[in-house]
Amino acid sequence: MLGLFGTLDLAKRSLQAQMMGVQVTGQNLANVNTTGYSRQVVNIAAGADISSGIGPEGTGANAVGIQQIVSSLLNGQIQSQGSTSGYWNAQQTAFQSAQNGLDEFLNGSGATSSTSAAGASTTDSGLSGQLASLFNAFSSLAASSSASTQQATVGAAQQVATTFNQISTQLGNLRTQLNSSLGNNVTSANTLLTQIASLNSQIVTAQAGGGNANELLDEREQDLENLSQLTNIATSTATNGAVNVTIGGQTLVTGNTVNDTLQTYDAGGGQLLVQTATGGVPLTLTGGSMPGTINARDGELATLQGNMDSLASNLITSVNAIQNSGYNSTGGTGNTFFTGTNAATISVNAALANNPGLIQISASATNTGDTSLALQLSQLAGTTQAGLNSQTFGDFYGTTVGGLGTALANANNQVSDQTTVTNMLQTQRGAISGVNTDEEMTNLMTFQRAYEASAQLVTTVNTMLGDTLAMKTS
Repeated sequence: MLGLFGTLDLAKRSLQAQMMGVQVTGQNLANVNTTGYSRQVVNIAAGADISSGIGPEGTGANAVGIQQIVSSLLNGQIQSQGSTSGYWNAQQTAFQSAQNGLDEFLNGSGATSSTSAAGASTTDSGLSGQLASLFNAFSSLAASSSASTQQATVGAAQQVATTFNQISTQLGNLRTQLNSSLGNNVTSANTLLTQIASLNSQIVTAQAGGGNANELLDEREQDLENLSQLTNIATSTATNGAVNVTIGGQTLVTGNTVNDTLQTYDAGGGQLLVQTATGGVPLTLTGGSMPGTINARDGELATLQGNMDSLASNLITSVNAIQNSGYNSTGGTGNTFFTGTNAATISVNAALANNPGLIQISASATNTGDTSLALQLSQLAGTTQAGLNSQTFGDFYGTTVGGLGTALANANNQVSDQTTVTNMLQTQRGAISGVNTDEEMTNLMTFQRAYEASAQLVTTVNTMLGDTLAMKTS
């Protein structure tokens, strides 16, 4: 049997176990507001029984470990959801930037809300209105070929050309910004890969020595979730506790080693994509902000740029085809109306800008009062263009604006849906791994009372030992 000294040792180990419970509870309470912290519990197990004359006799309890309460399933789901959310957040940001930067020219509303581009509506102050003003100026020129109407026509054309130039510049700037954002994401991903490898090393070392790596595990999980928001990742856990990380089919982290990192490369024409830095292997990324940025840049925004170029190119060709075939008021020829080939280069011929009287709107070299070509130019407003999918200039422009609006509306809806799912998963994880202050305070009181009882046991055994010694000396 235990005897008095055995019972005293039992009380000592009980004090240690309850104190460990108080310390772990205090750690939980201290981290109640720490992002990514998973609550911990102390595991207390009964000591091994010993044989006695009356049967097995208990030897008290021992604190055998500190357990981190986590759900690997929920952690994996949150990582996967992070990739989906990162993708649509990047798309939304790109389309909002396009809308905010181009809204003045697209629809003239000056709106900055995320949904204002959801339709194809335009106003007189935008490009659609400016195109209408140009064709109306041609109509006025057909009715009266005066110096003032000639000047008004050139002015309307210059406004259209300037707006095309501004739109092209804005889209070019946005493309540069998206490339810069992609580069920043790659840098952040490389930093996280290095941190994960370092944490793997610390975790393996701590666990190999029987230590507690719970806080390191939380930190690594946060890094994995942050990485998943940048790009889709696949992970596997080794028997020693290290996590291996794979991106786009390439294993970049194995244990404490970063096998390779990421870098951007130019696939041609300034189209930055992502590959491994050392191996140079192009990566197919399907989730996270990196592919979200790439797909927005090379998808809807590239289509927008292409459509604006097509619109400008067809306007240049159509107007020049009619105007260049005619004669000016003095019977002269040779002055094209528009120069350039696309939205970036379209401009009114400098000769016409300096002398609007050189506009060639007469079909006859001798009939200087003829304005039939100006009438043909005005009728372009309602003429479908083969190069614009058999749409008129106005309809094609409206479709282009509507395409951006639809893409943004879809991104907005996706972000809203993904936010709801993310919040649900975070709530589920919080119910399992989060710190509940009321529960922890209850645990604290329980450990406190158990510690007091164990201390009382020490006092009782001490008294009994004193009585025993007194009996021997009496």
